[in-house]
Amino acid sequence: MDVENIYKEAEALLEGHFILSSGNHSNRYLQSAKVLEDPKRAKLLADALAKMIQESGIEVETICAPALGGILAGYELARSLGVRSIFVERKEGGMELRRGFQVKKDEKILICEDIITTGGSAMEASKIIEELGANVVAFASLANRGFCKRDGSTSQSKPECKLPCDTPFFALDDFTFEMYTPQECPMCKEGSIAIKPGSRNN
Repeated sequence: MDVENIYKEAEALLEGHFILSSGNHSNRYLQSAKVLEDPKRAKLLADALAKMIQESGIEVETICAPALGGILAGYELARSLGVRSIFVERKEGGMELRRGFQVKKDEKILICEDIITTGGSAMEASKIIEELGANVVAFASLANRGFCKRDGSTSQSKPECKLPCDTPFFALDDFTFEMYTPQECPMCKEGSIAIKPGSRNN
């Protein structure tokens, strides 16, 4: 599967001058919401991700996604795996499991995002789930920004990665983009104005 081409066809691999959630700048940006707006495309990607997880032999009872970005990816993955889908959401700055969702003691849960960069939001979700007594057995995302080592990849995790090295991480492909601090950004030096297209600001 040519995941990069799927993103391009969905106009979800953007080129320009962007501010990332880290505050750094890049000339490329992944917008998975554009991929997931087409149910057929969402099914194709989720089924491919589910196959990777099934072939690993890991048992998953529930998919949990951090809202908002991970909800569609998590739901589609849960559908493909035949398990239930829940999500955690932010309230007053922290993550919470709300809306009547509950987890059982030792329930086997996979944390799913649309894109994982350093894994910060995924780890926030994982902390909430484990505090409630369930077990996080794996992490997954449609796309990996290349900071964390995904299952089956020869690349190594970078110091910025927050995912635990002893828990499997599944993703369809690595997307490694050049990033710059605002002070070192060559596009800024040329007079270009950066925009922030992420879910929290657009």
